[in-house]
Amino acid sequence: MKTFQLNAEPRTDLGKKAAKALRKENKIPVVLNGGKLVELKDGKYDGKLLAGEKVVPIGRDGKAIITTDLTVNAADVRKLIYTPEIYVIELTYDGQTKKAVLKDIQFHAVSDAIMHIDLLEVYEDKPVTMEVPVHVEGHAAGVKAGGKLYLSMKKVKVRGLYSKMPETIMVNVSDLQIGHAIKVRDLQFDDYELVSAKDLVICGVKATRASANAAATEEGEEAAE
Repeated sequence: MKTFQLNAEPRTDLGKKAAKALRKENKIPVVLNGGKLVELKDGKYDGKLLAGEKVVPIGRDGKAIITTDLTVNAADVRKLIYTPEIYVIELTYDGQTKKAVLKDIQFHAVSDAIMHIDLLEVYEDKPVTMEVPVHVEGHAAGVKAGGKLYLSMKKVKVRGLYSKMPETIMVNVSDLQIGHAIKVRDLQFDDYELVSAKDLVICGVKATRASANAAATEEGEEAAE
């Protein structure tokens, strides 16, 4: 996976009013999830928190996750957001650098402006799930016979170590006949797995009027013989 450099600043002034003021300055609120797991004592964390960090309980067993509230410049994330490519992000803030991937983006319902970004911190030994673009390769046999290739899924969910995460899922369609399709369950990989629903169709070849006419002509010729 390619690397994307992103600078951020800790955000301590929270709330809708503060977020609205940030957006007027062309800045975007960001939350870095997936921080270290900590223990709570009597429902409280007695450790030291850095600027922007907060403790989020994750159950009733006294455990919590540290997340970090940040801000980034809107101009700095355009190439990260508006691209089909996926990246591991080198996120630098407050004198430290962490690796993360894009988890979620919230857009304005009318203007499509970026309202909020969720990032997920990644580690060398902990698998993550990401949506990876699908690319097809080869010339389908069904297309040669007059059919039409279609792509139902532009992205699939992939789970694996971020260091093993592919930039694209390549699907070879050379043997695909008219009326046949490739589903998620048909693809297997060594370093990662597809976790989208197994019965989802990724791509296939459908009949066209030309292919139907050709098939009818062929059947007629065989009947005549």
